[in-house]
Amino acid sequence: MKLSKGFWQTFKETPADAEIPSHKLMIRAGLIYKEAAGLYAYLPMGLRVIHKIENIIREEHNKADCYELAMTVLTPGELWHESGRWDKMEGQMLKIKDRAGRELCVSPTNEESVVDIFRKSINSYKQLPVCLYQINTKFRDEIRPRYGVMRSREFTMKDAYSFHLDKKCLDDGYEKMFHVYSNIWTRMGLKFIVVDADGGAMAFSGAKTQEFQVVAEFGEDKVMKCPECGYAANIEAAEGHRNLDFNTSGDLKLVDTPDKKTIEEVAGFLKVPEHHALKSVVYSSITGTEEEFILAMLLGDDELNEIKLKSYLGCDHLRVATDADFKRLDIPVGFIGPYNLQKGKFNVIYDREINMDAAYVIGGLSKDKHYMGFIPSRDDKNIQTADLRLVYEDDRCAVCKKGTLKEIRGIEVGHIFQLGDKYTKSMNVTVLDKNGKTVNPIMGCYGIGTTRTAAAAIEQNNDKDGIIWPVAIAPYDLHFVVISKNEEFMKMAGEVYGELRKAGLEVVMDDRNVGPGFKFKDADLLGLPLRLTLGERDYSKDQNFEIRDRRTGEVKKMKREKLVQEIKSWLEQKRAEEKKVSKV
Repeated sequence: MKLSKGFWQTFKETPADAEIPSHKLMIRAGLIYKEAAGLYAYLPMGLRVIHKIENIIREEHNKADCYELAMTVLTPGELWHESGRWDKMEGQMLKIKDRAGRELCVSPTNEESVVDIFRKSINSYKQLPVCLYQINTKFRDEIRPRYGVMRSREFTMKDAYSFHLDKKCLDDGYEKMFHVYSNIWTRMGLKFIVVDADGGAMAFSGAKTQEFQVVAEFGEDKVMKCPECGYAANIEAAEGHRNLDFNTSGDLKLVDTPDKKTIEEVAGFLKVPEHHALKSVVYSSITGTEEEFILAMLLGDDELNEIKLKSYLGCDHLRVATDADFKRLDIPVGFIGPYNLQKGKFNVIYDREINMDAAYVIGGLSKDKHYMGFIPSRDDKNIQTADLRLVYEDDRCAVCKKGTLKEIRGIEVGHIFQLGDKYTKSMNVTVLDKNGKTVNPIMGCYGIGTTRTAAAAIEQNNDKDGIIWPVAIAPYDLHFVVISKNEEFMKMAGEVYGELRKAGLEVVMDDRNVGPGFKFKDADLLGLPLRLTLGERDYSKDQNFEIRDRRTGEVKKMKREKLVQEIKSWLEQKRAEEKKVSKV
């Protein structure tokens, strides 16, 4: 591309709504254009990055015997009714009707579509396993789209779906896709971490689910990792333990706590550590049309992880109880507890970090009253436990029991998941097994945010001057800056540009009639791996070109006859170095 003729525009000003580096730099470097809230056009430079990401994804999937297809962006509503998900997407699904009144949606995901294709094509175990994938547009009507293409409403995604006869076959396919995903981000030269993730309502017994996170300072996800054993999990699923002392004796007694509602107030008034009190959190859980109130019990200085609670319950909707709920339940706000709680009114769940043989302060079910000396194993005959707490840095690792967890910030770019028979059962999909019996095949699903990956790459690779692209996904290899107004000199620069392109190098030639400072600033902003500079004044002295590494700032001088060889060698060396630092 010659910039004097190319379609590319940079900007000095940062958009007012841009909060994170990738959003700011993608706009300023002319990669994307905002059309509306959460809707972005990909301009030529940005689209080249997306295509390179997609090509790596495509090559790795094809090597693993996955088969590409392209499903429609609009999906018939009848498929979503069949799976039972039409009313469960909580407002994220954009629904429309065609002129005949038929319901359609703009696909937020494609499980229903691929299952429909599968059931009309496969009927025997002999045709399994099979993995189908696409790279296509999705739409999710985010309430608050933000961070540019990191959390936009329309985005491009690679989604793959595998079908298997049994769990052993699914486990093998899952492991295969794990390696496919690892290869993808290794080839891109991105530092990433693989973490255990929350299975949510789609999890089944023994299901595996993991996220691939690109490590970045401003990553929106918290990841907890143990440096001793390597255990890593998204904060939504992470487990950890605390080293605490508990009082294991005490008589149960009701005490006055005037105007004391919060854990801090009550513990301070009764002169006990906050973890010697139990926090009672009330939620409304809805599954289908049935509502149930949940009383979640935690140590006083712990916080509830709502995602863990919803996953444990397997409910459709979960919300914090309102004042109206407490009034309906005839329970005073701030004084609820599990002792003498009316049976059937609440489903009481204790966090596993609670020592069931220790004595605690709990709500007394009356205004300005609390119990002291409540021992769960003694005073509650129906104990139900689950991992409910939010894990913190320096918690003890739940796997090796030795290391302490450390927080890493990451950006989720990929998620692999074992679905089981959730969709094949609900949509009545069967195949014949070896004995001629009809069975529901089980599924795995595997997603990658392709546009999100581009933003994550920038979050991980930038400095005060702009983007620093890894070689594999940079829009071009080389930024060729020419500093001259002499017609003959510019002709020679054009010949060099042609030689570089003929050798297979992807080159941006800045031949615009602007000053060198402007050109260098644009080159740093775009962040191509190498910058080649040809200045009329310097060249007339020693006949040298200058090559500069965008990441390291290293500079080399060289003659024209060695340019192609040196540039190719340098790029290959950088590509190899970037691959080595990929997995955390």
